[in-house]
Amino acid sequence: MAKKSAIQKNKRREKLVDQYTAKRERLKAIADDEALPMEERFAARLKLAALPRNSSPSRVRNRCEVSGRPRAFYRRFKMSRIALRDLASSGQVPGVVKSSW
Repeated sequence: MAKKSAIQKNKRREKLVDQYTAKRERLKAIADDEALPMEERFAARLKLAALPRNSSPSRVRNRCEVSGRPRAFYRRFKMSRIALRDLASSGQVPGVVKSSW
């Protein structure tokens, strides 16, 4: 089990990302528009840099929904390999069967 503080910190980051997504996209569009004057684009970059760091989507870490483990994460199941194996072995993940040969 991961530290509860690390899980909560990640949840706070996810909320900030949701809160600032529209503003970030608008400022990025202005900053990347070649037709606009350089001063306006630069001002948009400064405003983008003034936003909270944790509002950037790249700061959010993929974590297991079951255990909070940050590594060996399968996006399809939103679980770590360990939690996935435990649940699949007990037959709680639909469509997953243990292979044998």
